[in-house]
Amino acid sequence: MTGLDSHTILYGVFGDPVRHSRSPLMLNRAFAEAGVNGAYAAFHVKPEGLSEAVAGIRALGFRGVNVTIPHKVEVMAHLDEIDEGARVIGAVNTIVNDGGKLTGYNTDGIGYARSLKEETGLSLRGCRVLLLGAGGAARGVAYALAKEGAASVCIANRTTSRADELAAAIAAFAPARGVALDEIAGLADDVDLVVNTTSAGMHPHVDELPADTSWVDGRHIASDLIYNPRTTRFLREAQERGARIHGGLGMFIYQGAYAFEYWTGLPAPVAAMRQVVEQSLTP
Repeated sequence: MTGLDSHTILYGVFGDPVRHSRSPLMLNRAFAEAGVNGAYAAFHVKPEGLSEAVAGIRALGFRGVNVTIPHKVEVMAHLDEIDEGARVIGAVNTIVNDGGKLTGYNTDGIGYARSLKEETGLSLRGCRVLLLGAGGAARGVAYALAKEGAASVCIANRTTSRADELAAAIAAFAPARGVALDEIAGLADDVDLVVNTTSAGMHPHVDELPADTSWVDGRHIASDLIYNPRTTRFLREAQERGARIHGGLGMFIYQGAYAFEYWTGLPAPVAAMRQVVEQSLTP
């Protein structure tokens, strides 16, 4: 893209908060690299303004929008169609506008699984998984790991009923159950992969932990969906105790790459996308 003109197609991300997002940097670089006349911006959408914001996609002719915290579940009620995977997950992070018809997809889970396999070499078939959190991001990751052949998926959440609800949705694809956050230390011998799907530890709250994870050690792979900072406190402390660690940058890049492909029909320029995000995160 050489510049905005009257043929530029618009895209964006809806979130609250959203100013930390690297999606505009990454997707605008992707458009430039692929020769797409598109522009992508971040929109701070409060929960009470979500329905109007989605109506704006139609009214203004946006081709596509990403949806981030806290809108991934609630946005579904405002769309015309939900892709099968997103419907099972119960969360949408990518919207495609086809002439006013809005379809919701979820690229979080497939992006996460691809990143995890590439960066750790972990075979997900037979893997015993513990997810911290039961929100929209957890839903995508749980579904993807279950579909990849996880032996078990345990979901821990402060509100146990939400963990139970997600476990019930995932149980059709892998053995799953919900537990309270304060019970997780007792699971240390029964899990291989521990994933933080919450926002605890995200910049600027870098000292937060999702739960008491002092039991995570060399028996485990510790994974975090957060990519800013690159290594969260949860990952840093787990690594000090001998765990292998996996950060959220790869998931972030691949979920954006899959969204780019849904919107444009072109292969995503993943290397360029990764380069610009890594550059932006370097102090």
